[in-house]
Amino acid sequence: MVAQTIPVDPFDLVILGGTGDLARRKILPGLFRRMCAGQLPPEARIIGASRSGLSTDEFREFVRKAIGEFVKDSRCESEGVERFLSLLEYEQLDIFADDGWKRLKKHLRKDVISAFYFSVGPGLFGEIARKLTKHKLTNDNSRIVVEKPFGRDLSSAEALNKELTSCFEEHQIYRIDHYLGKETVQNLMAIRFGNALFEPLWNAQHVDHVQITVAEDLGVDGRGAYYNKSGAMRDMVQNHLMQLLCLTAMEPPAKYGADAVRDEKLKIIRALEPVPPSDYVRGQYSGEGAGDSYLDHAQDPDSRTESYIAMRVNIANWRWAGTPFYLRTGKRLRARMSEIAVVFKDPPHSIFEGDFNRKGNALIIRLQPDEGITLRVTIKDPGPGGMRLTEVPLDMTFSEALGDQFAFLPDAYERLIMDVIRGNQTLFMRGDEVEAAWRWVDPIIKGWQESGKQPLPYDPSSSGPDDALMLLHRDGRRWREIKS
Repeated sequence: MVAQTIPVDPFDLVILGGTGDLARRKILPGLFRRMCAGQLPPEARIIGASRSGLSTDEFREFVRKAIGEFVKDSRCESEGVERFLSLLEYEQLDIFADDGWKRLKKHLRKDVISAFYFSVGPGLFGEIARKLTKHKLTNDNSRIVVEKPFGRDLSSAEALNKELTSCFEEHQIYRIDHYLGKETVQNLMAIRFGNALFEPLWNAQHVDHVQITVAEDLGVDGRGAYYNKSGAMRDMVQNHLMQLLCLTAMEPPAKYGADAVRDEKLKIIRALEPVPPSDYVRGQYSGEGAGDSYLDHAQDPDSRTESYIAMRVNIANWRWAGTPFYLRTGKRLRARMSEIAVVFKDPPHSIFEGDFNRKGNALIIRLQPDEGITLRVTIKDPGPGGMRLTEVPLDMTFSEALGDQFAFLPDAYERLIMDVIRGNQTLFMRGDEVEAAWRWVDPIIKGWQESGKQPLPYDPSSSGPDDALMLLHRDGRRWREIKS
């Protein structure tokens, strides 16, 4: 059974940077899939805008090729491509010149929702917001979508927030983090707050520790210049891992609504304790051969930028006092894997004699690539010979459990773009939330910059630096294995 889809209201969506890589790989193919699913009304209009001197027909051909390359969906028949292309328009636009904005304004309707996706570098966000306001392309029913990175420290994030809120109200600004659009991430809230089984145990009294892992098997080759200015802390921890931490640790909101959820996430960020140097490990992948190390990919032989970081994080509130959260993320690791593992404490007393290979009860939420949920429980080892105990997983892989319904679900970008059109900000970051995250991150970055220490080398296709193991070993714990 395929989930029912409900079309959104008619809209004009302007993709600024409409011929860029993000638009080609994610935004435009995602909108096409939403049309195939019946969610785009026939009155929808999608306007690409960039410096490229294309006609509308040439832009449509560009999109046709992108669909052919990035959409592998049996529901999307060839006739649907022509129908989607008919929704497209194009306008050449130099962001700093006024004439292009005047031409773009002629594409927009006053009686429908309008959304502007800033699929450009963050240095242009403020200028675009000012130009949209100056040329009166927006109204009270307009929204803007901005990509990460949202600043590179607290001062730049505050300045960017000030620029955007001088032109738009907070309820019109959608700061997108595609991790929050993943089906499994949203299921985290359903598991916690929709089941009486878990929420009573979701606290320091019953949870031993939490591990959040976002591992990637690819390096930074091709984007080394950008990554060398950010590193794993800015690129992943400040946004993606922070959001996963907040959803795992936050208190139940009064209701499932944008500000109610974001209020609770903000409380968690503000409750994070400072992280001393003894509680984090930075790494940088070395090379198996010439041209294969991080330093080669970054084209900077003296780079001190980390491609890996592992941290022990404490939350200073009643629910989590004494329960550590271990975060790690890195490039060129053994496998591509993202998961949240909630590891529960052992029973206070064991009635069974003898040793067995006990790992403890754990709830593992797999975010990618094999989305699903596993509950690890203890059972009797089958067969005669006494009471021998063993660990088994109760596994639900979404693709197996839900079949076609899961296969045809929207990916993260598709879901989030549709939420923009609907005016639902629940899965988007609020300005004060972004600033609070930087307020916690900045002192950590400042500390290692002042130390001048080089990140520790680690082998490609490994689990990261050996020193990262000690973050858990000294606490009597172990990292979960990174495996495909």
